[in-house]
Amino acid sequence: MSNWGMQKAALGERLTAGRRHAKGKIVPLPSLPAFLAAVIRSGDRVCLEGDNQKQADILAAALANLDPAEISDLHMVQSGVVLPAHLDVFEKGIARRLDFSYSGPQSARIARMLFGRKIELGAVHTYLELFARYFIDLTPNVALIAAVSADKDGNLYTGPNTEDTPTVVEATSYKNGLVVAQVTEIVDKVPRVDIPGDLVHFVVEAGRPFYVEPLFTRDPAAITETQILTAMLAIKGIYAPYGVRRLNHGIGFNTAAIELLLPTYGEKLGLKGKVCTHFALNPHPTLIPAIESGWVDQIHCFGSEVGMEDYVAARSDIFFTGPDGSLRSNRAFCQTAGLYACDMFIGSTLQIDLEGHSSTVTTSRIAGFGGAPNMGSDPHGRRHPSEPWLKAGAEADPHSDAALRRGRKLVVQIGETFGERNAPLFVERLDALELARELKLDLAPVMVYSDDVTHIVTEEGIANLLMCRSKDEREQAIRGVAGYTDIGRARDAKLVEQLRQRGVIQRPEDLGIDPLDADRRLLAARSIKDLMLASGGLYRPPSRFRNW
Repeated sequence: MSNWGMQKAALGERLTAGRRHAKGKIVPLPSLPAFLAAVIRSGDRVCLEGDNQKQADILAAALANLDPAEISDLHMVQSGVVLPAHLDVFEKGIARRLDFSYSGPQSARIARMLFGRKIELGAVHTYLELFARYFIDLTPNVALIAAVSADKDGNLYTGPNTEDTPTVVEATSYKNGLVVAQVTEIVDKVPRVDIPGDLVHFVVEAGRPFYVEPLFTRDPAAITETQILTAMLAIKGIYAPYGVRRLNHGIGFNTAAIELLLPTYGEKLGLKGKVCTHFALNPHPTLIPAIESGWVDQIHCFGSEVGMEDYVAARSDIFFTGPDGSLRSNRAFCQTAGLYACDMFIGSTLQIDLEGHSSTVTTSRIAGFGGAPNMGSDPHGRRHPSEPWLKAGAEADPHSDAALRRGRKLVVQIGETFGERNAPLFVERLDALELARELKLDLAPVMVYSDDVTHIVTEEGIANLLMCRSKDEREQAIRGVAGYTDIGRARDAKLVEQLRQRGVIQRPEDLGIDPLDADRRLLAARSIKDLMLASGGLYRPPSRFRNW
């Protein structure tokens, strides 16, 4: 190869073109459309920061308004497809290919566009998987990111939602890519340097805060008795016997119920200090009563949550904060902690098949996976022992040499047998397989593979899949907690009863739990107002959650 500086030369061309529309590093907002048209090339790989919460929304809107006759065939690589503009770029023909992790609010539209061949899908990744590929073969040519503030040199303060920003910038800037940051304001001195200015090429002052979605807020008023029952089963049937101290919770109402039962039901069971002391977790408001009553020692966060800023700043003994008092989150670091340092992941899903594969991908909704497959996978690279890890490993493989036996992470899928719109949780065949067939994908988008799932919890009880010794036992254990779904009604009653006698299946009564005790009075907070009061007024819920 005669010229080894082609990428640097290409970056130089982008910088020269961009500077025509900038004053130093600062791009005036009216110049943004012309600026983007100047620095982006057709066929570029573009990372548009769409995290769980922190959205580069001004940059997203400007990108979606480019002329497809001038800029087309972009390959979008971004963790979250959250805003309408994130899909508008495909609708208008500006972008062609997509690699992503999570789509939440856009799950229905992205499904329609994929089936309508408007988007060429690379893959639905886990967060860590996508971040890893930024450094291997999905390195962005251009990164469009978001921060709270910048100084004139481009030093960025990301605020509590640092999220993906360090990872995106690191991959892009050190590999001859262009980094453009949207900030709320330009200041003389940033409160904390989260991203150094020499990695940021241009800054756009938006003049308003970027869009933030309160993704992790669950109103206790919406928690049902059934969800309380599943929470009681999880606490007494899994948390207690395994002694789970280091863990990650998913974002559903089932896990919110667990958090709100710790100071009440958990206290009654004598579990304080024995379980739920260390979390990899966004600052869930429903954890406030547990934190305030001394259950939690430490939380490292993927991102923040709207309204939790003052509470987090006042609880620096629990959360990771900077000198300014604001949260320092980091999705890549926290995902890694959840993968290797946590002993358990517990979360919900939309579908579980007879082998135990689970997915949030259906024919009508493609929500993506986010971090669940990182949290909910058994890390074969792990080497440090812990009580839950060793116990789970012994249940899965009781006959091997203990000193050579792999431990197991507890990966728990929790939910009700019938979910939203009465859709059954348990199915013969995942919709993800239909998507793979329709789109001719080599790999079906499965969220958590069956060999990683250790327990399934429903209102019917707990199925401990670690203790199953055959494919048939595993299937019947799943059918045994599937209730009155078609899957549940087709169980082999005799074999299910045998599994119950062995402790593979545990019904509420086997654990000494009366379903009638699953009462909302058990919740440490029964409303958003209760959470606010528990925080001493430090938690300031978003207006949509205020009903007082």
